[in-house]
Amino acid sequence: MASLIKTDMIEYLRNVNSCKEISNGILLEVDRELVRIEVIKDNILRIKISQNRIFDENPTWATDFKLPSNPKFTVNDSENSIVLSTDKIELSISKDNFSMNCIRNDGTNVFSTCTDTEGKSIAYGYLNNKFIITRKYVYKDNIYGLGEKTGQIDKSGENYVMWNTDILAPDTHHHFHLSDSDPKNDPTSNVFDPYYVSIPFFYHIPADKTHRNAAGFFIDNSYKAFFEFTNSNQYRFQFNGGQYTEYIFAGPSMKDILSEYTWVTGRMQAPPIWALGYHQCRWFPYIQEELEDMAEKFVKEKIPCDTLWIDIDYMDGYRVFTWNKDKFPEREKMIQKLEDMGIRVITIIDPGVKYEPGNPVFDEAVEKNLLCKAENGQLYIGAVWPGRTVFPDFTKEETREWWGELNAEHVKSGLAGIWNDMNEPATGVINTNDMLFDIDGENFSHERIHNQYAILMAMGTRNGLLKAMPEKRTFILSRAGSPGIQRYSANWMGDNMSRWEHLEMSIAMGSGLGISGQPFVGADAGGFGESATAELLIRWMQYATFTPFFRNHNSDKKDQYLWSFGKATKELCKKTTQMRYRLMPYVYSQFMEASKTGEPIQRPLVYDYQSDKTVANISDEYLFGKKILVAPICKAGQTSRSVYLPEGAWYNLNTGEINEGNSYVTAEAPMEFIPTFVKAGSIIPMLQKIPVSTMNLHPEQIDLHVFVPLVDGSYTDILHEDDGLTFNFQKGKYLRTFFTLSKKDGVLLIKASVSGNGFAESARQTFRFIFHNLAKTTGKLNGNEVEIKNKTLLVDNSGNDFELECYT
Repeated sequence: MASLIKTDMIEYLRNVNSCKEISNGILLEVDRELVRIEVIKDNILRIKISQNRIFDENPTWATDFKLPSNPKFTVNDSENSIVLSTDKIELSISKDNFSMNCIRNDGTNVFSTCTDTEGKSIAYGYLNNKFIITRKYVYKDNIYGLGEKTGQIDKSGENYVMWNTDILAPDTHHHFHLSDSDPKNDPTSNVFDPYYVSIPFFYHIPADKTHRNAAGFFIDNSYKAFFEFTNSNQYRFQFNGGQYTEYIFAGPSMKDILSEYTWVTGRMQAPPIWALGYHQCRWFPYIQEELEDMAEKFVKEKIPCDTLWIDIDYMDGYRVFTWNKDKFPEREKMIQKLEDMGIRVITIIDPGVKYEPGNPVFDEAVEKNLLCKAENGQLYIGAVWPGRTVFPDFTKEETREWWGELNAEHVKSGLAGIWNDMNEPATGVINTNDMLFDIDGENFSHERIHNQYAILMAMGTRNGLLKAMPEKRTFILSRAGSPGIQRYSANWMGDNMSRWEHLEMSIAMGSGLGISGQPFVGADAGGFGESATAELLIRWMQYATFTPFFRNHNSDKKDQYLWSFGKATKELCKKTTQMRYRLMPYVYSQFMEASKTGEPIQRPLVYDYQSDKTVANISDEYLFGKKILVAPICKAGQTSRSVYLPEGAWYNLNTGEINEGNSYVTAEAPMEFIPTFVKAGSIIPMLQKIPVSTMNLHPEQIDLHVFVPLVDGSYTDILHEDDGLTFNFQKGKYLRTFFTLSKKDGVLLIKASVSGNGFAESARQTFRFIFHNLAKTTGKLNGNEVEIKNKTLLVDNSGNDFELECYT
């Protein structure tokens, strides 16, 4: 595989001239530069290397944490080395051949820098604006993360580019100097790189027979970057500009690392519950009556749906923040009519503003000096949907404030959220290089801001929505992103194709984004480009049912609605959509936990079963939340597939069959369902009645499906309930039921402890326990005898602690 990184003419830092202890670490002078190594926590280091002896303290907008004060560490400065130690890690630095080696207190390795064939350090190399980091690596090591990337979940053995890309733009592949024979050349393929979201954060798990310890690495730099994991004894990454700032996470579990990484870069905000429902979208020049008819179709067919999305053709000549009044003469009435049916509306917003004197948005941006310019001081012009297009300079706080006000005015019509597209930024056939940014009066290159453009746009959008609807949780969907985007927006995976290989590609891509700090992700079900078949739509809808963001979206070539392929297809799509809504209590609880912990919703098996080498590169299965394992169907005509089940026992959610873990099973997959399993010991909350949307969803009864464990042990689950829309949960207005299920000597004990002060909208009065694989029909509820009929028990409960004892 061709190298993306060229080391000709590279110079390396080699000699440590001095070491000074500072309040939170050490400051080194290495050759003519400064190296600052800071203890963030006892298992997190930050390493910065200056340029011209000056540190850039704010390289990006990625981080969102307060630096802890007075970290505990020791420094041992000897003749040949410097050792920085905390309670958990030790970093050794060679003085006469600048290199670094970091180990945990148990002796396992976190990272080691490299030397060349002559034994000289190549830890940090530089040439002009670029720098290169090289570290030890074995070809059997595992690499995970890196954001939105094609290929397998294990990224070892491949090279990657960090550059947010409108993948279907003209001549996209020429930007990356790929040869015509390179299979990554085709942006519609399932191996093209780079995509829309660039996250230079990854996990490294060495190939070790006794340890599966992970270390994490986040490079806080937004310039175009290249990562190479194709060498047999080293990996390296190059950034084309900016300073080297890296966070080192010692782990050793992927869960520890992701928790710390999202502590550094921030976590997803609690979403409104309707954002977790089914979304219907199409790139099509709708008129008002057609959207109203579509909403009525969903209601009539009793297909659950929460949101209808409107693509670019609703605008007046593609002018952002406008409506075509001929197509939508009464948009407020339309939006209210749909809301009365339980369906919300979202419209697309692009960053490109039509270059047109007399266009109020353009005129105001020019007057306030809020637009990007070229080096000659003239407005930068791109070529997007409106034709000649200008772009807001979102690096300016006043631009983000102005953009937020425009969004706030836009949603006054009743819109529920905003869809940010084309925000890589996409500029059509016009190269982006000439687009400059003004930061505190100083021009910055396009390359410095390019990968951050989407997060800056989302910052402005979110602030505007919060001002317009301060009592409501916001929802923003973004195509592009970078570290920290999860604080403001969800992401979808852009312009995929209606192909089986794109369905399969999105599994690892979604899981990879999840472990890269962005839990709210999903691909366009059925595929955006080209035309889906009935079978592909069914299988994709079944898979998307178990992804964080659940939206059907396609271009205007051919209908892809759930009813477009006839009654049989409609009924199967309806069935799986209803399953999503039955699972809403589980889904909502998983999201609320993710907003607190940073844990992914869609996650590769290796995240939860890191010590199991079998799952190291399983890319076509994943966990949906903590307890549901999903194995999508990725081939036409396939009616069964092999599924690997990790340790423990697993219930087939479709058939009830129980399988032992640490083994492969052949799972049936008729057109009615895809293989889905629940781990034994789980309590999965579901709805008894299937709603048509989440509008005013406050159930009187919640079903608790208890999947009885086969062996003695203890298990935990959570049910979170609140109003689903406001921030009142932050004031204690919620119910959080923490379940502990234990099995010992044939006794099944379920303890429930409740926190929170409740909320006014709560209507729950009853839990209905549904036991899977329970033999006995008697039990005790809070010490009182109860009868379990047909493996079912109704319990009056509106938010109380309880204890239920059953017998297996």
